[in-house]
Amino acid sequence: MNEANPDAAASENHEPTEAVALRILQTLRNAGHDAYFCGGCVRDRLMGVEPKDIDIATSAVPEQIEELFEHTVAVGKAFGVMVVVESGCQIEVATFRTETGYADGRRPDQIAFSTPKEDVLRRDFTINAMLYDPVTDQVLDYVGGRDDLSRKILRTVGDPYRRFSEDKLRLLRAVRFAARTGFALDQDTEKAMCELAPTVTTVSGERIGEELRRMLTEGGSVKAMELIKKTGLLEAVLPEVAAMQGVEQPPEFHPEGDVWQHTMLMLKLMDESGGEWNPQTPQEKEILGFAVLLHDVGKPGTFTISDRIRFNGHDALGRRMAEDILRQLKRPKVIVETVCDMIGRHMHFASLPKMRESKRRRFLQEKEFPLHLSLHRLDCVSSHSILTTYQYGLEKWREEQEREPPPPRLLNGADLICLGFKPGPAMGTVLRALDDAQLEGEVLTKDQAIAFVKGWQPDANDNSDALTDE
Repeated sequence: MNEANPDAAASENHEPTEAVALRILQTLRNAGHDAYFCGGCVRDRLMGVEPKDIDIATSAVPEQIEELFEHTVAVGKAFGVMVVVESGCQIEVATFRTETGYADGRRPDQIAFSTPKEDVLRRDFTINAMLYDPVTDQVLDYVGGRDDLSRKILRTVGDPYRRFSEDKLRLLRAVRFAARTGFALDQDTEKAMCELAPTVTTVSGERIGEELRRMLTEGGSVKAMELIKKTGLLEAVLPEVAAMQGVEQPPEFHPEGDVWQHTMLMLKLMDESGGEWNPQTPQEKEILGFAVLLHDVGKPGTFTISDRIRFNGHDALGRRMAEDILRQLKRPKVIVETVCDMIGRHMHFASLPKMRESKRRRFLQEKEFPLHLSLHRLDCVSSHSILTTYQYGLEKWREEQEREPPPPRLLNGADLICLGFKPGPAMGTVLRALDDAQLEGEVLTKDQAIAFVKGWQPDANDNSDALTDE
């Protein structure tokens, strides 16, 4: 039986992925088909890295794959790509093929089923174009991938201009692979990347965003940024970030250099540790990665010189710019909102000790506060290295974790209407002020709450959120 959705089958008891993949491969071979492990899993194995996923290339066509396995998903049947779902694992099984014509610079116009050698000759980079026979423990290498692995070189399969013109996303994939592996770009490959860099904009924002996400979360983010700058890809995909180069900063706060240098140092520290609180989930890692990359994106547009170099309002401008960038990259809503909030408030830590207790506690209670704290720490360590406010915030956050949950609001909107308030935005302001009074222990009972809202006046002198530009 074929499955339109693999979720039900994937909920079965899990087996090691390699054991499942080997069983699928044996089934294909027992039916008379050629089959090999292929792509990244072969590369990782040869590098001594445990593969996360295992893909199989085979002579079997999609209809034959469907007949052989109970649960299959036709993720790209027209291109010969199926997924076999077994024992909680999803294994991609693709038919050997050749590809011709790439009118959209992304997908082939035509494919034809072919041989193992012809199949690898259409792939992107030599280190990703090897086949492995797990039964005989032999590697089939038609393109010099093993030699490039030993030399630590990233090289396209065949003519780099042709490979990159077929799929412009490969320009960014080359950067990501080189950064993640620490490999150098082959000279001809790099030359083609530099010449073709402007054409990467034909790739969808979503696919560009996904490559950037992986650059920022898989390690080697600094090398990735240096490579996309060197090849001209940075100007094409993130011109706002490219503009940070050469933007001077006040040396008394930023002895490390300009805005670009500061950001690169933050990325390096993020890759190494992420601070005392380390993001654990992929979502948290993406949020911190984009927040670091974009936190000062507003500085070029706010650069002024008065008594010293200043960037007044760069946090607010940076927030708006980051929202535009992340939406163009089609990042998920929660990523966009959290990153933008972190950028818009990253200067708040300068006034954290001076905030009203209620305002500070509300900030500390936010689920994302540890991310704000990590961004602040990276910002400080990568500039003046003064961690006083960071230590204060960390201590107060830990204290907040030990507190009892905040008490429920003593009055609601309906109560205010009964007390004579007119519906409107002002009611929300009053209720927020009541929340503050409860957090600070000024109001403990409903009667006290009623008295508070009846006598409430805006506090015109509350400047506890006053910020500096550095």
